[in-house]
Amino acid sequence: MPRVPVNGIEIHYETFGNGSEPPLLLIAGLGMQLVGWSEEWFERFVSEGYYVIAYDNRDVGLSTHLSEAGVPDLMALLQGGDTNVTYHLSEMATDAAGLLDAIGISACHVVGVSMGGMIAQQLVIDHPGKVLTLCSIMSSTGAPGIGQPSDAAAMSLMRPAPQTRAEALDEAVEIWKVIGSPGYPLNPDRERGLAGLAWDRSHDPSGVVRQMGAIFASPDRTDALGSVALPTVVIHGDSDPLVNVSGGKATAAAIPGASLVIIEGMGHNAPLELWDQIIGEIVANTRAATSGGKP
Repeated sequence: MPRVPVNGIEIHYETFGNGSEPPLLLIAGLGMQLVGWSEEWFERFVSEGYYVIAYDNRDVGLSTHLSEAGVPDLMALLQGGDTNVTYHLSEMATDAAGLLDAIGISACHVVGVSMGGMIAQQLVIDHPGKVLTLCSIMSSTGAPGIGQPSDAAAMSLMRPAPQTRAEALDEAVEIWKVIGSPGYPLNPDRERGLAGLAWDRSHDPSGVVRQMGAIFASPDRTDALGSVALPTVVIHGDSDPLVNVSGGKATAAAIPGASLVIIEGMGHNAPLELWDQIIGEIVANTRAATSGGKP
């Protein structure tokens, strides 16, 4: 399994397609392992002519877990207290930049979903030369009061962690019933399958809490995003209960020239019925770039 030393930790990654094609980096969301994208998602981008790079963020999957650091008090963080935050989104963005260096990619197209969108935003702020185009999906800027979850969505993330594989599969279905897309039917078998893959690779609820700490403790990116000068598309569902659509609107407003795509009936997931539209928007945005990313 490919695993490289990056930023004081080790990052597990996988690649798909021909290395001579334009590189496209996928950055996963909160608690999401690279298998959460699903093989079909990788295949679709490969068929569009990209060299796809996916990886496990720190504290999930097969990358380094910072277990010795403990966990932050999320309620205290929300109230402006607690200093037990192990890292911020800036460190996670540096992980991504370091991974690109380690595998010989000078710059690439970047797609981030949810927390991954936040990391992608921070990547282009801190390491602008690494990014050719940016796509931020169902994410936000970190500004106070923007992109906030509904009460039901917030509570869904605070449920006790499952203790068995069977509980994890049931839990995944229940969470997606709350935060998924009301305009499209949930596929319980698919969600159970993805949850099973994730459980079998790694199960670390404490790591997810540390990632949440990074989100809560990181500063507002709004002003810094004003300096972004590359093709950007922001995609968001109008029915997202976990990251309110105001987060997508604020992201697009902060980035000069960004395109905003709001999809009716879409929540905090990407139903199969919307793949053509979402992938089409990403492809169109990448083709707005004028240079390749391989050295």
